[in-house]
Amino acid sequence: METTAELVHLERTLVDFGDFGFEGNRHAFRWVDIKRFGPVAGVHDRDVLAALIAHPQFRDTYDGAGARDWPRHGQWWVERITPDSYAPVPAQAAVDLVEAWTQQHGPVPPALLARLEREVHAPARRAHARYLLVHPPEDARHDYGPVHTDFHELVLVDRAADTVTLLVAADD
Repeated sequence: METTAELVHLERTLVDFGDFGFEGNRHAFRWVDIKRFGPVAGVHDRDVLAALIAHPQFRDTYDGAGARDWPRHGQWWVERITPDSYAPVPAQAAVDLVEAWTQQHGPVPPALLARLEREVHAPARRAHARYLLVHPPEDARHDYGPVHTDFHELVLVDRAADTVTLLVAADD
């Protein structure tokens, strides 16, 4: 995929549900992986998405191996993901998606809710634009793709902060 934008990976944050002491570990195997990139000033959102997809940090299957020089992202072949694979979503829909996923198995500790508010919900509300990965077709799954029960991916374009954030909420 060709793009005129070039992004720099700035930081990665992991919100690991296992760090929050769930009773019986019923939520412990879930997490939110947050990767922040920049700059995005003067770059159209579609080109930001293309640059994100082209970035080496995008090549992460979220199975614990980290980003690698391979043709996979999440459950899919990278070549099957394009800017058209993402649909714009309103701020509240992005927040609602993560909240529903977070609480699908019952109540969560207040400390986790506070961390998600700070790391996920507030940035989603603040972003200039939000995009949801609309799962590619079944034949786009790579050879060991279905390792996650749930996999939600949002891209947050924050013009004021001059960043784009790749946010993946999933389970092991």
